[in-house]
Amino acid sequence: MAQPLLVSVIDDDESVREALPDLLREFGFAVAAFSSAEAFLVSPELEQVRCLLLDIAMPGMSGPELLRELRRQGRQIPVIFITAHGEAADRPRLLQQGAVDCLFKPFSEADLIRALNAALPVS
Repeated sequence: MAQPLLVSVIDDDESVREALPDLLREFGFAVAAFSSAEAFLVSPELEQVRCLLLDIAMPGMSGPELLRELRRQGRQIPVIFITAHGEAADRPRLLQQGAVDCLFKPFSEADLIRALNAALPVS
């Protein structure tokens, strides 16, 4: 049996870090959740993660700053931004910076699955 793909949730909102991993596990993913970009960058999951669900606005390093840092390190991890505070005008800019998608909270399960399918195409 194949090992489930690891998806990491990085969000400073504890309720998101609790609810979203449960949903992702129902979809068949392994999940690691982090309260900050900095915690993710020093974690062992950094080497194994296949996709990030990443909040835009967090204390310390923001989601877009983490994306830039990952690219600087040569890591091409697919990123799906999630935000409660974004504006529609942010989406094209984030996609241009390399994000797969940008979902506005609250988002539907269907939107999440669509974004995950885009980030993790079946080989």
